[in-house]
Amino acid sequence: MKRLFKPLVFIFLAAASLYAAPATAQNTRNITLKEVIDLSIKNNKELKYNKAQILEAIAATKEAMERKLPDVKVSGSLMALNNPHINLKTGGKDTSNGSGSKAQAVKVNQIAYGLVNVSLPIYAGLRIQYGIESAQYLEKAISLDAENNKEEVILNSVNAFSNLYKARKAEEVVKESLAQARARAVDFANLEKNGLLARNDYLKAELQASNIELSLLETEKNRRVATSNLDIMLGLPQTTDLVADSASLMMPTDTKNIDEWEQLALQNRKDVEALSYREKAARTAIKATKGEMYPSLALTGGYVALYVPNLVTVVNAVNIGVGVQYNLGSLWKTRSKIQQAEARVQQVQANQEMLGDGIRMQVTQDYENYMYNTKKIDVYQKAIEQAAENYRITKNKYDNALVTTTDLLDAEVSQLQAKLNAAVAKADAAVSYQKLLQTTGTLVAQSNK
Repeated sequence: MKRLFKPLVFIFLAAASLYAAPATAQNTRNITLKEVIDLSIKNNKELKYNKAQILEAIAATKEAMERKLPDVKVSGSLMALNNPHINLKTGGKDTSNGSGSKAQAVKVNQIAYGLVNVSLPIYAGLRIQYGIESAQYLEKAISLDAENNKEEVILNSVNAFSNLYKARKAEEVVKESLAQARARAVDFANLEKNGLLARNDYLKAELQASNIELSLLETEKNRRVATSNLDIMLGLPQTTDLVADSASLMMPTDTKNIDEWEQLALQNRKDVEALSYREKAARTAIKATKGEMYPSLALTGGYVALYVPNLVTVVNAVNIGVGVQYNLGSLWKTRSKIQQAEARVQQVQANQEMLGDGIRMQVTQDYENYMYNTKKIDVYQKAIEQAAENYRITKNKYDNALVTTTDLLDAEVSQLQAKLNAAVAKADAAVSYQKLLQTTGTLVAQSNK
């Protein structure tokens, strides 16, 4: 029985380990640049914060509009009194003192009253209207700020996608080179054993294989870090092993010149438009501040109920009228507020000028980077062909003992470097184009296509 039990336990444990293995394994997922952009917008924490800011701005606009609505105040009280001495003059004759009225002592020990006051603003120096306009302008500016931040989020996701692509491509190239280096080391070991190769040359091949193996460790680390960063950015489990779709990094054929890009930036940048709304809000604030120098007019109404036991009862006392309020101190206290509001307008205008200069410089730099990186693709593609031909020639010479082992290994390193440079150049060119779109304020529109 024990002999039968032990194999069964072994089989059970083996089956359990096979069943549990997939649970800890990473899930591999091929992902496109479009998917990366959509997920980053959906899960970005900063954009969620921007949504909360927009909701706050909308509420502020509603608050400004509610100032046009009437104010209704209700109050009431029931008060207990001590025994005050109250003489109530009546119209009867007092025979005791000969005067035309007589005093009657009234005993009052409590008072109850209720008040309802209604006030509807009619004119307040247009402060309410200008307050609504200013809140609407600021709401629009905050919405545009959120759109501008979305451009930044998309560009960050493009950079992260590019880093993942470059890390995986570097890992593929290094693995291929390592396989070749190990195969060569084995061949050199056999030649060295047979006395056909100097031990020094064999050691050079072994050293190169070790160096490439170290490079592979580094590229694997970079790939894991790039994958983890992108997982966090996209809100995915960190066990997800992402594979970047290389087709997503295809370069568009864009023939715009730098002047056209600059005009696009001035027309489409959300921060430029947001500053224009902030200027409008600041100018409206000047008008609202000047409105403090004018009187306020409101339609008023109310209802009063009063009950004093043994003395008086008042019900249905309704009143309606017009109320005027004017703070004379505003004539000499408002001027400094107006100066502050005007200064804020000047600050916004200065920011607009600085932003315009900054945009022109950014467009120039990003355009030149885009042109530089697109040209690098062609150069590195030729470099791959040249490196391959150089390695072929050097290998033939080495086989005929015309060059040293060092020359052969150097030719192989040059071929490896050319492949890496070409892969990086392709990703850099795609990122530089996306950066140019972000600088011109057209990245969101382009990513939605």
